[in-house]
Amino acid sequence: MIRPNVHIDLHLVLFRDDRILMGRRRNVTFGDGQYHVPAGRLEVDETIVDGLRREAREETGIVLAPNDLDLVHVMHVRDGSDRLSLFFTAERWSGQIENREPDKCAGWEWLPVADLPDNTVAYARQAIAGILAGNRVGLFGWSDES
Repeated sequence: MIRPNVHIDLHLVLFRDDRILMGRRRNVTFGDGQYHVPAGRLEVDETIVDGLRREAREETGIVLAPNDLDLVHVMHVRDGSDRLSLFFTAERWSGQIENREPDKCAGWEWLPVADLPDNTVAYARQAIAGILAGNRVGLFGWSDES
């Protein structure tokens, strides 16, 4: 049996009141000009917790404690390749949010979660809706999504 080649993506979904932290991507091949939550790929020999903490630090400058992370949604994305997208939330962190990758992000904004911009990355929009609805698992890009 052939096993799938699945990439693992890590996403940080931060809520404050009725807002969500999102940045507009720029100078990137995927989602250029679209809004997305802080995210990145899991690296070799890295746990999902360490990977998410690394991405948060690299992109936003914040430090997350492992016990402050909550895995809230898993999405199997098919968009030319198979990706397992893991979405975590955190209610607390240390440090101030800043744009640490201005070459890839136009800046971080707290946007109304009930009124996301039209140019939000599609699978992220669907995952956020799933998180708000309490759904732990989602599919995106599959012909028989259910």
